Amino acid sequence: RSSDLNTSLQKKLHKLSKVSGRLGLLSSHDSLVLLKASCGAPKLKHTLRTSACAGNSLLSDIDTTLRGCLVTITNVQISDDQWRQATLPVKYGGLGIRSVTSIASSAFLASVSSTDQLQSLLLARCSFNTDDYQLNRIRTYWCVRYQPLQPPVGQIASKQSSWDKPYVDETFNSLLVAQHDDHGRARLLAASAAHSGDWLHALPLSACGLRLDDDAVRVAVGLRLGSNLCEQHVCPCGSNVDCRGTHGLSCKKINGKTARHAYINDIIHRALVKAGVSSVKEPSGLSRTDGKRPDGLTLVPWHAGRNVVWDVTVIDTLAASYLPSTSITACSAAEIAASRKEAKYVELSSTHTFVPIAIETLGPFSTKSLSFLQELGRRLARVTNDTRQSSFLFQRLSIAIQRFNAVCIAGTFGDS
Repeated sequence: RSSDLNTSLQKKLHKLSKVSGRLGLLSSHDSLVLLKASCGAPKLKHTLRTSACAGNSLLSDIDTTLRGCLVTITNVQISDDQWRQATLPVKYGGLGIRSVTSIASSAFLASVSSTDQLQSLLLARCSFNTDDYQLNRIRTYWCVRYQPLQPPVGQIASKQSSWDKPYVDETFNSLLVAQHDDHGRARLLAASAAHSGDWLHALPLSACGLRLDDDAVRVAVGLRLGSNLCEQHVCPCGSNVDCRGTHGLSCKKINGKTARHAYINDIIHRALVKAGVSSVKEPSGLSRTDGKRPDGLTLVPWHAGRNVVWDVTVIDTLAASYLPSTSITACSAAEIAASRKEAKYVELSSTHTFVPIAIETLGPFSTKSLSFLQELGRRLARVTNDTRQSSFLFQRLSIAIQRFNAVCIAGTFGDS
């Protein structure tokens, strides 16, 4: 009955309101993980899948509470479009905090489809009309909403992602069209690139170096959603910094970039050693034409009898010189940086396998970086007998990028 459903949703809303106040007492990273994984849609999953909730006004109230909780946790102002992006899955550039209003119909339709055969067997001998009014209503709503697409059938119909994908695609495309400049398009494309949102999947473990402080979470969320991070001010280099604060990611006079480079290089070196591939950082006797040494060298062959030489570079996705390309194609700045590195080490490529580790400030990796890191993850999995090692490696790198993004942006404030 609708009254019972309203009572159940009202209780969920009351509990969420109480929890949202308590999340503000925790660190931002802890609270964000709890909000994404344990509140909102995950807490309502059973209700959404077993009841025809679509269209219920209380779902909008729950979404409003989730939005307010996200603002409180991250200390970031969020517009309507930014909230729509935040509710997308992480691989589509969102924060993974799903809107219960948007997934209510897909959750119910997927649940019914998964049990359709069993229901038919149970009701085969029933003499009364077995048509499900609520199912027909929500299916009709879905068909009208996403026409001319056909509803999923067969095995995929039991997967919620199959019913949800049209909404996700439509929302992402509309957000991309709504961006009024290259900066916004480049940001959204980078946010949806592979592994750019891995920091959102990392558990905040201080012992593993995976915990972000409150300001780093604020900057990471603000950069991903395109929110304002500061007031307009003048950088120590003399350049004007706008409200988005992204000048610090490309400013040459900001401290922290050397530490970021060394930190990322250390992550890769430790991963190689853990995988049983002996390696050394900044090998002596091995340099390019200008006398500079690469970041590392494996002491044993990596592939086809050749040792790997790697060099790390972090490039700003939103730098003015890269916006013409990053606003059209995701990861293009990383690919440009990787090509430059290969040109500098062309002589070493005749005797070694050179791998440029090119990462953008908003998270995307170059193609060759991904191939190398994925292979490194597979080797780590074989040694440790843990298939999650590849995910852990990308999470450590993603956390490192977000941590030092906050350092670079704070550097634009000068002595303060």
